[in-house]
Amino acid sequence: MLKQLYIKNFTLIDELNIAFNSGFSVITGETGAGKSIILGAINLLLGQRADTKVIKADKDKCVIEAHFNLSKYGMDQFFAYNDIDYDSEDCIIRREINKNGKSRAFVNDMPVQLTLMRELGEMLVDIHSQHQNLLLQKENFQLNVVDIIAHDEQERKNYQESFKAYRKAHADLKQLEENIAQGKENEEFMRFQFNEIEKANMKADEQENIEQETEQLSHSEEIKEALFEGDGLLTGEERGAVEQVKRAANRLHAIEQVYPNAKELAERLDNCHIELKDIAQEISRDTDHIEFDPARLDQLNERLDTIYSLQQKFHVSTIAELLQIKEELGKQLGNIDNSEELLEETRQRVNQLEQLCHEKAEMLTRKREKAALLVEKEMANRLVPLGIPNVRFQIQLTVKELSEDGRDKIAFLFSANRSTPLQPVSQVASGGEIARVMLSLKAMISGAVQLPTIIFDEIDTGVSGRVAEMMAQIMQEMGQHNRQVISITHLPQIAALGTTHYKVSKEETNEGTVSHMRLLTDDERIQEIAQMLSGSNISAEAISNAKALLKKSMRHRLEISTISHYETR
Repeated sequence: MLKQLYIKNFTLIDELNIAFNSGFSVITGETGAGKSIILGAINLLLGQRADTKVIKADKDKCVIEAHFNLSKYGMDQFFAYNDIDYDSEDCIIRREINKNGKSRAFVNDMPVQLTLMRELGEMLVDIHSQHQNLLLQKENFQLNVVDIIAHDEQERKNYQESFKAYRKAHADLKQLEENIAQGKENEEFMRFQFNEIEKANMKADEQENIEQETEQLSHSEEIKEALFEGDGLLTGEERGAVEQVKRAANRLHAIEQVYPNAKELAERLDNCHIELKDIAQEISRDTDHIEFDPARLDQLNERLDTIYSLQQKFHVSTIAELLQIKEELGKQLGNIDNSEELLEETRQRVNQLEQLCHEKAEMLTRKREKAALLVEKEMANRLVPLGIPNVRFQIQLTVKELSEDGRDKIAFLFSANRSTPLQPVSQVASGGEIARVMLSLKAMISGAVQLPTIIFDEIDTGVSGRVAEMMAQIMQEMGQHNRQVISITHLPQIAALGTTHYKVSKEETNEGTVSHMRLLTDDERIQEIAQMLSGSNISAEAISNAKALLKKSMRHRLEISTISHYETR
């Protein structure tokens, strides 16, 4: 429930801080006074896109903040899932719009994405404006109404899971058919490519080894010469390093008795002698093994030519990539060879999943059919007292192709007269009739879902007198059972039934036009309703009529309160 609304520097509003009550509240005021501005501010809190034009002239930013009491709506899981601090009795939503175009959203002082604010807003407030009557033209809105009354959440979930699997399998089948058709067109070329790579009989590490051996054979003379020279420097009889180190070690061993430090140095030279001798032997062996083999070099170069040619042809740089291409070609050729079996297997799976979808859709349809009968009966009961005594309201369910929401095509059919055939409600109902239909639908839906706050923006368009009073009574009843209903209205019959009455007004100041909103006292309320009845010149008769309307409203509130008390018991 909306507890408090704070607005600063928003269009014509300097600063507004106003509290709201539970039950049924009304907002009145002259055309252009700023009622739509209040609604626009609330819409921004519900995640609507912002425009810097809403910032009051000569101000840097505007701020809109609302406090909600959520203690009776069980929304703690939403806050836990989104890792937002949760205070059930004071949930704070704030929106800041800066002149530089930046917009920031906060929930309980934590910055959030606008999408999350929008998601939360849909759970907190439902704003019904005149343009929302156009929803009656949309099939998905009509289907949603039936689903809400049907309480078919589990059936829809089961169906949508099956439909998702069916749609994926169907897409897989289509892709497989395309791949096989394309593959068959290219089958001859693909087999040539596969055989060309397979014939090369390559190993993953072969290229590196061949390139290394080729490099060595190409420089065999240079290598052999270097090894031979190194061997000579190490093992020459007179000046060889091995022999020289050995002699140095022996000389130091000879004096170790008289010069102890020589012992350690001699031992280190001994180790060097062993290592140099080992190196010399390995160089000698390598020298013997290095030979220039032109036949082997030609063989290796020929092999490399084959590998490089394939890599260039397939636009890759490694044997591993060529082998990967061969594997993929093999799979595609395998699919072509086994295409009929694979297609049949995939088609069977699609058919099985489609059959399962129809079974789940049938269960969903049965719940919707039962709910449709309830809606038809309820709508007739609500519309007759609203001045349509001969109303006929029927929900037509026809079968359509499987889709995300099932296989049911919904149409709301309406007739206000016995002689007029049933037709889609959006095509035959007048503006006033559509307003009454939408109010009745909202009232019915509000009884099936836990929505804290419902705001009606001039839903009374096209009605007056007794019908307006009956519409007000419906909104008043909707305001029971932990719901808050706010109606922006021009009709005194509706304004009189509000438990709380606010007035929006504007005044001209040195700084321009400024809008205000305030809670009316009992006496001010009489004056406001009298003015709505008679215009700017308030007569004694208008005052009397206003008092009568308010007195009648009080009796109706007591009746509702008594009924509600017994229902809760």
